[in-house]
Amino acid sequence: MAKPAPLDLRRRYDVVVVGGGPAGLGAAVGARDAGAEHVLVVDREPEAGGILQQCIHHGFGLHHFKEELTGPEYAQRFLAQVTERGVDVLTDAYVLDVDRDRRVALLSQDHALAPVDAGAVVLAMGARERTREAVRIPGSRPAGVMTAGFAQKLVNVAGYLPGKRVAILGSGDIGLIMARRLILEGVEVVGVFELMPHANGLSRNVVQCLHDFDVPLHLSTTVVRVHGRDRVDRITVAPVDEALRPVLSRAWDVACDTLLVSIGLIPDNELARHLGVRLDPVTTGPVVDSTMQTSRDGVFACGNTVHIHDLVDMVSQESYLAGSAAGGFVTGRHTPADNVRLTPGANVRYTVPTTISTDREHTVYLRVQKPMTDCVLRLGDVHAKPLRYVVPAEMVTLKVRPRFLEAFHGGTLTVSVETREPASTKGAAA
Repeated sequence: MAKPAPLDLRRRYDVVVVGGGPAGLGAAVGARDAGAEHVLVVDREPEAGGILQQCIHHGFGLHHFKEELTGPEYAQRFLAQVTERGVDVLTDAYVLDVDRDRRVALLSQDHALAPVDAGAVVLAMGARERTREAVRIPGSRPAGVMTAGFAQKLVNVAGYLPGKRVAILGSGDIGLIMARRLILEGVEVVGVFELMPHANGLSRNVVQCLHDFDVPLHLSTTVVRVHGRDRVDRITVAPVDEALRPVLSRAWDVACDTLLVSIGLIPDNELARHLGVRLDPVTTGPVVDSTMQTSRDGVFACGNTVHIHDLVDMVSQESYLAGSAAGGFVTGRHTPADNVRLTPGANVRYTVPTTISTDREHTVYLRVQKPMTDCVLRLGDVHAKPLRYVVPAEMVTLKVRPRFLEAFHGGTLTVSVETREPASTKGAAA
């Protein structure tokens, strides 16, 4: 098959999107729909689509496309939209830097080092996995210790099995999905060991990937040592106390030849940090307003670069908003500035965005600090939404309408999740 002709790269684009995963593709579509004439997506992989290309399981698109798709099918839908809109896509390329004048330094095989001027930039670099080193597991350094995402790529893309008897540290969604995937390929999964007293993946994945396949889930338990010379031959696990300290007197060994690490994702924000964008200390992603604009004018961010999402459908919704705002920025259709600040209250770790406006409807995303049942999500004392339950692993969304904000122009609203009070009169339920 002949190699496609190199992209005729422009020296200036209305919008440059850094990252060609679901966030980057959604932002490119949003930018074109908002009137940006020339849009460029830059991705380091040989093919755009991001992590979706290795996610061959179903479960994507139920919200956005109203049908169940595999990861590659979901990516292809957006790649088709990008192609239809005439967006330039540069793959096998790296963005080395973005300066304060929004000049983007690109490096690629076809164009070498190429500076590109941008009217607006959308940061959509996604996230990277935490590794064994992030939690400093003691022991030897044999083969067979890897992240769950790397194992997923080995199995689904390269066609290799990582081992025959696998243990999984952490109950993130990728680890849960890989437990099921490996069992279907004939691999023995000896258990999932989770530090926290609750699972860190979606409830549906706990049920469908662990319970349905009789995979043990050990909560409040962690790996305290890896054993093996050339290859992992066993791990030592131990329960943890209320302060999350291992109780070594109750430790036991588990025989395995592979340890998958599924202990969370970290927003990829080296570019944002170098650019001087303000970062949220909780999410470690850029602080954004209601249009997904960062603290730098004309620089927007979306997807897992901002905060870690549960569902790709939510990434698409958020990234389309960021791209639309970037397109509006370069075409002169600026959105009025936000005039209400959101602040996390009881049992809320963070909110995205951090500011909203009294003149339009918003979707606010948040995560709780601890599980709670029969509770209520409160927006100050003006709005309350009853919830059956909340868990840290599942993002909560709240639609905020202008009528709730009229009295808060220039003020601050606290977002909290509290135990529901019987016959409460605090706020009107949604």
